[in-house]
Amino acid sequence: MHNIEYIYKTELEQLKSAVKDGGSSYHTFTLSSFSENYPEIRTVVLRGVGIEPLRISFNADFRSPKIKELKSNNSCSALFYDQDRRVQLRFKCKAILNYNNHVTREIWDNTPLQSRKCYMGNYAPTILLDEWNPNIPSEYLKKDPDKNISEQGYINFSHIQLEIIESEVLQLHHDGHIRFKVNNKGEYLYVAP
Repeated sequence: MHNIEYIYKTELEQLKSAVKDGGSSYHTFTLSSFSENYPEIRTVVLRGVGIEPLRISFNADFRSPKIKELKSNNSCSALFYDQDRRVQLRFKCKAILNYNNHVTREIWDNTPLQSRKCYMGNYAPTILLDEWNPNIPSEYLKKDPDKNISEQGYINFSHIQLEIIESEVLQLHHDGHIRFKVNNKGEYLYVAP
C-alpha cells in the first residue's frame, strides 16, 4: 500500500518551489478552457500556489482570448508534468479573475520591469497582423522601461487564481502506476491507472 497523502503533499511542495524555480518542470503548465467552438489549451507560467484553500495562479494580458473564455465559463483544467520524475498532476478548477483591483496592484508593484513591458504592447494577444511585430514598444526591445513609463502596461495586466475543485496525481512506474484523486473535501480516492 502506498502512502498517497505523503505523495500528494510532496507534489504540492514541488508546486510551491516551482513558482520561483524557472528550471522546474512545474514552472509552466497547460491550461484548458472553453471557447465557443473548441476547447482551447495553452502554456502559462505558474506565479503562485496557496494551500488552504488549494489555489494556483498565473498572470495574463487582460485582452487575451483566455480571459474572455474564463469570463464566459470559469470552469477550466490545469495540467503539470514532470518528465524526469514521471509524475502528472491534473486539476479541475474554477477561475477567479483579478483585474484592476488590490490583488493585481500588489502583484504588479512586485513585477520586474522586464516583465511589465510585455503588457505595454498595442495589440491584443492572438490578433492577426499584416507582418511580424514583437508587440513591445520598439524603444524597449533592448532595454527595460523606467518604472513610471511601465505603468502604462497595468491597464492590460490581470492575475488569475485557479481554485482547485479536484486534484489527480499519476506516478508512472514500470512495475505498476499509482493514480489517485483528492477532492476539495480532502478525501483521497484510488483510481485505476
